Amino acid sequence: MATKKLFYYPGNASMAPHMVLEEIGQPFELVLVDRKLNAHKSADYLRLNPNGLIPVLLDGDMVLYETAAICLHLADTHPESSMAPSLATPERAELYKWLMWLTNTLQAALIVYFYPERSVDAGNVVGASQVKAHAESNVGLMLDQLESRLQASGGPWLLGAQYTILDPYVFMLCRWTRGFARPARTRPLLGSYLQRMLERPAIRRAIQTEGLAEPWV
Repeated sequence: MATKKLFYYPGNASMAPHMVLEEIGQPFELVLVDRKLNAHKSADYLRLNPNGLIPVLLDGDMVLYETAAICLHLADTHPESSMAPSLATPERAELYKWLMWLTNTLQAALIVYFYPERSVDAGNVVGASQVKAHAESNVGLMLDQLESRLQASGGPWLLGAQYTILDPYVFMLCRWTRGFARPARTRPLLGSYLQRMLERPAIRRAIQTEGLAEPWV
């Protein structure tokens, strides 16, 4: 079996599949795409992902991008890892729902927060500041949804008893809020949940390998 290659940058959207790969425990290789050097916009990288976004997973002859798709592929190709519920079950449908919500709703709102200048005319500093403030407020409401979900599921994980690809994904996105006035870690259930994640050896290995500084969430 060919070793998988994950093209990554520390702390970016590649972090979730990196953590999933660590959980699976099969050999893989990390390939740094240095954003500081604009490597994600290079001709070589654009041949892998024409969107110029990180991550990309090479799995044999297959080139796969989009974080959610990579995580789902890893779960499906390694069923022994139990990173996703069985197909055609209510639990699997819940995984689909929350995975799509994470990538299409929460992650999209966080991108607006980090790049508010994309939503206004060039040089409109005041407008960009307003966009960023509104994005932080919107993300806060979404974090409240995660808090409610953890209460409804009974924990310890997002779907309940089973640890799935959703959990590294949530960890990654919650980590992105660490600079907020009210980050994810300040909510009671989310805070405890994130600490449980930090107790997992796979999570700690990914953090260490990526060289991430505290606060980790």
